[in-house]
Amino acid sequence: MTDAKFEKVSRTDQPLYGPRKLLLCGFSQSVQPNFNELLELIGLSEIPKVWVTENQADIQIGELVTLRDNAGFGVSSELPRAIIMAGITQSEMHRLMSGCRKSKMKQTLWATLTPTSETWTIQSLLTELAAEHEMMQQRKR
Repeated sequence: MTDAKFEKVSRTDQPLYGPRKLLLCGFSQSVQPNFNELLELIGLSEIPKVWVTENQADIQIGELVTLRDNAGFGVSSELPRAIIMAGITQSEMHRLMSGCRKSKMKQTLWATLTPTSETWTIQSLLTELAAEHEMMQQRKR
């Protein structure tokens, strides 16, 4: 997991790596419809979604992005709140992040699919993202 690094993303129509999909972790059954409403409001409702649950923690991300649209919908997830984006444009990514911020959604870990991360389990990625988030919070203090 040492291959991970931050890369600046611009606001172009250049798609991110991988199949067009959002992997959504840590969303309760009651919040899932609210997130779908947010996607509708910001014009991104057509992006396929996978609602990842804790029983999928040991599945590789590359396998999760192949699941059907709306897999896991209606099942609450106790995983840390995270959104992993694949195949969407850089402009869509910025629109999604901005929309989530403006909606005052619960603190979310963000990632994009990469050739390296697609071989990791979702739990490994979430652990890495949480450690990076904590390190960035400490730097701000």
